[in-house]
Amino acid sequence: MTNPTLVTEGLTIRFGGHVAVDRVNCAFRPGELTVIVGPNGAGKTTYFNLISGQLAATSGRVMKDGVDITRLSPSARARHGVGRAFQLTNLFPALSVLENIRLAVQARAGAGWHMFRGVAAFHEINARAERYLEAVRLSNVAYKPAASLPHGDQRKLEVALLMAMEPDIYMFDEPTAGMSLDHAPDVLDLIAEIKHDHSKTVLLVEHKMEVVRALADRIIVLHNGALLADGPPAAIMASDIVRDVYLGKSGEHAA
Repeated sequence: MTNPTLVTEGLTIRFGGHVAVDRVNCAFRPGELTVIVGPNGAGKTTYFNLISGQLAATSGRVMKDGVDITRLSPSARARHGVGRAFQLTNLFPALSVLENIRLAVQARAGAGWHMFRGVAAFHEINARAERYLEAVRLSNVAYKPAASLPHGDQRKLEVALLMAMEPDIYMFDEPTAGMSLDHAPDVLDLIAEIKHDHSKTVLLVEHKMEVVRALADRIIVLHNGALLADGPPAAIMASDIVRDVYLGKSGEHAA
């Protein structure tokens, strides 16, 4: 079995007397897309925030390729290959679509705006940015302000930003939230393409069971911050406690 790229060991966070994430132990491997489900308030987004560094753990560890990254900042974790997309788009709205991607490419390359940097380096940055725009089918809006894009295209741009950072781990928090039926398949197709790169590990928080069924290699269920179930989709959906209490008796609803 492939070694995990990401491990959480006893990961816990308390807010006063409330335990939002309770000693969660999980290992995530390359070539695997794991969907995290559970009722509202189960701790799904909080768990994501602990992994990506938006929140500091009360106890436990986050390990990336055997290195303890628990106390690293979000930007430092990103440099270690942990990429995160949010429920709300996280763009530079006044900049063009291409400029958004170019900044991500520059950040990945460690190339700031240096006065004496050779022109060829910037040509390469532009070429790479344009390739990512092609990958997410946004080349036709490259020079439009990011704020002018419809919500679905903004989500596609955020996927391109993640791709430009070349992470080992992709984390998507409800990637189709607020999207129209017309735009959602585009973003899901992009995630499916990332999943097919077996060097990448993909984590997804999702409520829509049609998305879970289409993409998941594995499902983990959180409840009251604790890990309730972990396994292949068929086994999780067939579980009485998961189906009846958390996914609904029909298996059609994730709370």
